[in-house]
Amino acid sequence: MTVMTATAATTETVPDGRVAGLPEVDDPRKVAPRDARALSKLFFERLVTLEEGTHAYQYARNTLIEMNMSLVRFAAGRFRSRGDDMEDIVQVGMIGLIKAIDRFELSREVEFTTFAVPYIIGEIKRFFRDTSWAVHVPRRLQEARVELARATEELRTRLGRSPTVSELAALMNLTEDQVIEARLASNGYNSSSLDAAIDSDQDGEAALADFIGSEDPAMELVEDFHDLAPLIAGLDERDRQIIHMRFVEELTQSQIGERLGCSQMHVSRLLSRVLARLRDGMLVRR
Repeated sequence: MTVMTATAATTETVPDGRVAGLPEVDDPRKVAPRDARALSKLFFERLVTLEEGTHAYQYARNTLIEMNMSLVRFAAGRFRSRGDDMEDIVQVGMIGLIKAIDRFELSREVEFTTFAVPYIIGEIKRFFRDTSWAVHVPRRLQEARVELARATEELRTRLGRSPTVSELAALMNLTEDQVIEARLASNGYNSSSLDAAIDSDQDGEAALADFIGSEDPAMELVEDFHDLAPLIAGLDERDRQIIHMRFVEELTQSQIGERLGCSQMHVSRLLSRVLARLRDGMLVRR
């Protein structure tokens, strides 16, 4: 962004408060989308010549934001079926619009609308990711979670202890199985980080990831060995002997040559041929 000197910045406004080189827009929110595209280009061209923090810069930037609010409502409309408050979604989308305005450059040679919509949608999706259920569950169970929380709090206050499943079922007019199902569904609302600290009887505090098993890389070799065995059995005696000396006894090619009475170069050719045959056989089996 071009930064002007303080002396130059004072010439960016005219006596009535308008910004030199820019039209005065009485109500930017009422500008039609088609007109907003043309005006936005004009305002972006002017914005890069203004010094941040000046009245002129703020006027140009704020006008761009207000003129393009229709983009936010257009993008937010895609999420109307989710049942969330549309105004909340629009407010989140405004963050994406502002980011797009601050990062847009005319040199990109793309329409601002094309550039901005992914920013707006991305911000809305991030909002849902951070505030919605970690695991998708049916809506009836989502509603049951809210009722379960209310009933649990009511009975805890009344009884002075945590309520039993049967007590919750009686208050909520549900079966005990339905209460248990609602409890299980509640676990899908939040997810825990693998770095989350939990108590360990042996080592004190530990990370959740420490208790999750990992896949043993050697397990993949079991299947490979199973496929390789009949291929090795199909080799002639000398080829099997070379494979054994190289990969079981871990002899060098020179040492193998001494045992077989041939040169290291000849062993290298023999070994390459045998390995190629085994490799091709493995590929056919898969």
